Amino acid sequence: MAILEEVKKDYGRLKFFINGEWIESKSNITLEDTDPATGESIAEIPVALESEVDQAIDSAFKAFKKRSDIPFRDRADYINRLRARFDEHHERLARILSQDHGRGLNDARGTIDRCIENIESASGAMYSLYKGEHVEQLASGIDCYLIWEPVGVFLILTPGNIPMHAWSSFVPYALACGCPVIVAPSWQCPVASEAVFKVAEEAGFPPGVMNLIHVGKKFELNSRILSDPRIAGVGFIGSTMVGRQLFELCGKLGKRSSINGNGKNHIVVAPDGDLNAATNYLLRGCFGMTGQRCLGSDNVVVIGNIYDTLKDKFLKAAKAMKVGYGMDESVEMGPLTARENKERVEAFIEKGIKEGAKLILDGRSIKIKGYEKGYFLGPSIFENVSPYMEIAKQESFGPVANLIRADSLDQAIEWINTTTEFGHSACLITESGKNARKFIRECNVGNVGINAGIPQPYAFFPLGSKRQSFFGNAKSRMDSVRLFLDQKTVTLRWV
Repeated sequence: MAILEEVKKDYGRLKFFINGEWIESKSNITLEDTDPATGESIAEIPVALESEVDQAIDSAFKAFKKRSDIPFRDRADYINRLRARFDEHHERLARILSQDHGRGLNDARGTIDRCIENIESASGAMYSLYKGEHVEQLASGIDCYLIWEPVGVFLILTPGNIPMHAWSSFVPYALACGCPVIVAPSWQCPVASEAVFKVAEEAGFPPGVMNLIHVGKKFELNSRILSDPRIAGVGFIGSTMVGRQLFELCGKLGKRSSINGNGKNHIVVAPDGDLNAATNYLLRGCFGMTGQRCLGSDNVVVIGNIYDTLKDKFLKAAKAMKVGYGMDESVEMGPLTARENKERVEAFIEKGIKEGAKLILDGRSIKIKGYEKGYFLGPSIFENVSPYMEIAKQESFGPVANLIRADSLDQAIEWINTTTEFGHSACLITESGKNARKFIRECNVGNVGINAGIPQPYAFFPLGSKRQSFFGNAKSRMDSVRLFLDQKTVTLRWV
């Protein structure tokens, strides 16, 4: 199949979006953004100066003070226009995401669908929650109201693996609630982040409501923003290590937070499960988006005597996956997003070998003709994996699957709950309603799937996550309205 054309080959030096205008940074500190399939530069990323960070904070805070009383109908109109713009630019956004991140184009198109779902969910939140509550004649001559009010300006930090989806998991909700944002995206996918802002700009939001700056790898710039008294809190999706730092800072400063970290997810296959369907679930769950999906899984726990049959099916299907440039619509798996991501996954594979796991499919040797400088790894599968090995406890964040034998569903659940500190997701492949109910009730994770490889809830549900996978006041997506809004009660006596 022919490779589709990119929106651009080179996006040049990226700009900041502050107070409704695209501005050139004065910084001489820059990073390079590469197309992960080719390894070639597609953009130059300026790392913001402290003065530019302050400029973004000033812009957002002034917008909050000026626009916090914007009429409800006008705010709803902005959100509806935002949804229309995403729909209009759907294919363009998907191609930019595929080029900048590396994922397959069909996966990228699905991501834009998820973004639109979040915008729709934010619009729905306005009409359902934001209207508040009212009890008349609560007592003799007394009425009581519950009012939801916007909290203030928020810092939004988006990761390299889901730059657009993470944006949509916070920003539309913040804007619907009347909270301006400063978005500081990962250095790994800045072109995708800029593309989202250019589309959102067309919705006509007032100046200062949305601001975009690039901070590169400088945590201290994010700390500077969050430490400013005009900033109310942070929405973050990324690593647990950085998330803990942000959570500790929020605790010291008394700031609100929604902090989503790493996971170590499991797919459990029961003896009564459909093994053909299970194989497809494993391909998507373990190797979809090149293993860089928050709800993707590393650990495949196989119960009972189906192990050999499932292993053979999974191995055959993984070997047949087409790996290549995501702009080829027939490609099933693209490259890792950054060179250091590839190196990290290669080190993870080496660790598994040293721990005694058997590598029955090695994706490190894959070569893609015409893309020799790309950050490609093929699917890799380990067997003879103990749930107590480091590779079974820590996230690979790459296309690696660990096959683990279990004697029973009870044993599988115990491993999910005790061998890793994370509580992101777990899936069970089964035909038993009894076992499914047990799995749902007993797994200490925030997102459960039954006969699914990726337990992705719809946007008007929060992304669950427990234990060391989440810190803060409110989960992302629909639940983030609790981050951006505060409650006020009014007691009236006129009689």
